[in-house]
Amino acid sequence: MKTFRLSQSSAHGLRTIEPSVAAVGFFDGVHQGHQAVITKAKEKAASMNTKSAVMTFDPHPSVVLKKGKVHAHYITPLREKEEILDSMGIDYLFVVTFDQALAQLSPQQFVDDFFVGLNVQHVVAGFDFTFGHKGKGNMEQLPELSQGRFSQTVIPKVEKTEDKISSTRIRAVLDQGKVDEAIELLGRPYVMQGIVVNGERRGRTIGYPTANIDVEHDYYVPKIGVYAVIIHVNGHSYPGMANLGVKPTFEGDREPNLEVHLFDFDQDLYGKQVRVEFHVMVREEKRFDGVDALKNQLADDESQIRHFFA
Repeated sequence: MKTFRLSQSSAHGLRTIEPSVAAVGFFDGVHQGHQAVITKAKEKAASMNTKSAVMTFDPHPSVVLKKGKVHAHYITPLREKEEILDSMGIDYLFVVTFDQALAQLSPQQFVDDFFVGLNVQHVVAGFDFTFGHKGKGNMEQLPELSQGRFSQTVIPKVEKTEDKISSTRIRAVLDQGKVDEAIELLGRPYVMQGIVVNGERRGRTIGYPTANIDVEHDYYVPKIGVYAVIIHVNGHSYPGMANLGVKPTFEGDREPNLEVHLFDFDQDLYGKQVRVEFHVMVREEKRFDGVDALKNQLADDESQIRHFFA
């Protein structure tokens, strides 16, 4: 997959790019609703004998449009999104910088610059996709705005248990620790990535050494608690149990951190980039009256999680 990073002023420079069918949207999560849009674009590209493309935006519009400083947290930060789209076999990824210049474009200017200007022959988007200044452009208007220069397909909402699959819905289940429900909506486990760093090494003293993971800052953080996880590192996968929280038994941290105890594992992971898949929450984080009570609970957690993965 070839990635193009574009701004309102740079799109014109790609008029010679090969024709494509583009799925367009923010696609945070690349969930099953998003996948329906992207898969339709791939199918249409094959039938039209063109490249398949995805057009997304960075950062989230809220960072630019909301008053006051906003830091967005994503179900799939841009790097994660790129990896997923690459695995789906997409040819081109257009990452459009969302800034004030882009936000001020009229719907017609947006179409001229980012669809016609990028040689897009067919646009595929969800029924609720909007574009242009204050989101005044929508898919119903696109046939008129295209002026016959490209065609379009509108994807209706994709539902699960009679509710629209959306990034908002996925964040809501993550807030409740229901990562098993997130799997159903995403079509894959929820993932956080980061580097293994030195910690306080308390886990070693109680028989549960942990990998302390410095998670990339723009991930959406699920409810704090203890989870059954699988870590991917160096091409291998290992089951384990993760504590996502503030460690209240040991004074606690101000910000949640992620530490994982891997089962039957004794290798050095310091400095390694790891992916942590969340499969199920087994309990909330709580404070214990002493180390022995904590050790007993950890033994129960381990037994439950080993049974889950058996």
